[in-house]
Amino acid sequence: MKAFVIPQSGFQAIEAAEVPVPQIAADELLVHVRAVGVGIHDSYFLPSEPTYPYPIGIEAAGDIEAVGSSVTGYQPGDRIAFVSSMQPKGGTWAEFAALKATSLIIPIPATMDYISAAAVPVAGNTALKAFEALAAVPGGGSLFIAGGSGAIGTFAIQLARQRGWHVAASASSANHEYMQGLGAEITVDYNDPGWQQQVCEWMPGGVDAALAIQPGTSAQSLPVVKDGGSLVSVSGDPLSTERGIAMQGIPYQVDVQDATEELMMAVASSETHLEVERVYPFEEALDALAKVQTRRARGKIVLRLE
Repeated sequence: MKAFVIPQSGFQAIEAAEVPVPQIAADELLVHVRAVGVGIHDSYFLPSEPTYPYPIGIEAAGDIEAVGSSVTGYQPGDRIAFVSSMQPKGGTWAEFAALKATSLIIPIPATMDYISAAAVPVAGNTALKAFEALAAVPGGGSLFIAGGSGAIGTFAIQLARQRGWHVAASASSANHEYMQGLGAEITVDYNDPGWQQQVCEWMPGGVDAALAIQPGTSAQSLPVVKDGGSLVSVSGDPLSTERGIAMQGIPYQVDVQDATEELMMAVASSETHLEVERVYPFEEALDALAKVQTRRARGKIVLRLE
């Protein structure tokens, strides 16, 4: 099968290759991959003992090709979107992927195509888990999102507005109208040295919480959070607090399977907006990865295999 792989241990470069279709165990599914959600971590989320050459990637959508002997609840032909992280047999940048049946697996609604489905699992799951950590924000409260125009930020703005929160968000000025269309009341340019003051003038005393999506934005976001507020870091910034602000990372142990399925349905029905900036053919996968690594994509980048 065609795949994009790390050819051997110690290699950093990703290469196109022909590799065998993975053989599944009793507790796994074999998925015929139709579309891949591209993420900045795709090339370095690796298990401790990968099988080389190792197909990269953690997110995709496709059809179940085969079902392991101990797996129940799935059958060949089922359309699914999924996250497969740290799978020793390889990731999603391939025509076929082996998937543990215990992974995050979301049925694809009949009205949704593979491209849209592949863009939801990682960003949606991450945003929903972040909001579990923001449970203390009251109805009518306020949230600042650092990096509001990407895949996670796109969902986060809408989730916050659905909860009745007031939203401020940062991105380059080219994305301000886009974020306002999603529901952000105020948008600021992270290149503007006065952006923190702008947020504080909008919400005197500070916002109830901040969601720091882009790396390095946690410390920058602290000054706009009120005393005793909260901040959630998506990118794993070092956590050091002040003024009684509660700081934490994403609570990855929280189960948001049902909420992710509901989000998928909301996207399929157009109740929630999904932004796919560009779809690349599989042959141009390395160009897609380079685009994502600029951290300047609006919404999601997707690879098409079908």
